[in-house]
Amino acid sequence: MRTIKLNVIKDAVRDLLVDSAQNINEDLLDALKTAQLREESPIGKNVLSQIIENNLIARKKNVPICQDTGNAVILMKIGSEVCFKGDLTKAVNDGVKEAYVNHYLRKSVVRHPFDRVNTNDNTPAILHTKIVPGDKILIKVANKGAGSENMSKIKMMLPSDGIEGVRKFVLKTVFEAGGKPCPPIIVGIGIGGNFESCALLAKEAIMRDLNDESIDPIARKLEKDWLDDINKLGIGPMGFGGTVTALAVKINVAPCHIASLPVAINIQCHAARSKQIII
Repeated sequence: MRTIKLNVIKDAVRDLLVDSAQNINEDLLDALKTAQLREESPIGKNVLSQIIENNLIARKKNVPICQDTGNAVILMKIGSEVCFKGDLTKAVNDGVKEAYVNHYLRKSVVRHPFDRVNTNDNTPAILHTKIVPGDKILIKVANKGAGSENMSKIKMMLPSDGIEGVRKFVLKTVFEAGGKPCPPIIVGIGIGGNFESCALLAKEAIMRDLNDESIDPIARKLEKDWLDDINKLGIGPMGFGGTVTALAVKINVAPCHIASLPVAINIQCHAARSKQIII
């Protein structure tokens, strides 16, 4: 067994969240530059230019890309040969506290959905863990803002709805969202599993590498086809109209019940802030 000190986890979570809030990933920056060249609307081109400039200023001055520094979403794949001494959840939340308090990121978490009292340190984090073979830990974080999260949807569809039914649900969701999630967006789609697991599939989808493709042949084709369909909706950058509404569609699939077709759509804004590390 390999013992990993919880301080290592805390520090990694803190550093990843700060880095994610301030520094755009190169694959996303490249995608925005490509989108600017591809965008046919003059207003859309100008909006993309300003988005790119904003990202570069944030990187240079070490300030947040967006004022909504979001929920801290943490995905951890923990090797089965790893052990900890202490409370892993506390270590993760301590890392979140240090990131948001010490680095002046906006605290956006309230302690209760109805009394709306701010926790003042952006905890608790949204933490998901999986046990996998090996003696390493993969930590992936996302600063997930509410503007895009609020436009996300889940629907328990029927097997008879099929691919076309899911496609219509995806396009309807994106169209009704319009400019609210700050396009160009990334559309994460979870298909299969059950009510709760398809939502996690969608969340994991938006945190995939922007340039990867699904390993599932059906999903891989749909990612390309539905991206084309979404970009024909005419929403455009920040909802001002244009030919680039989405940068990518990512679909994760899983086995499901014979009578169910669960579908979750998690929308990510153009500030697709996500970082990872392997310990």
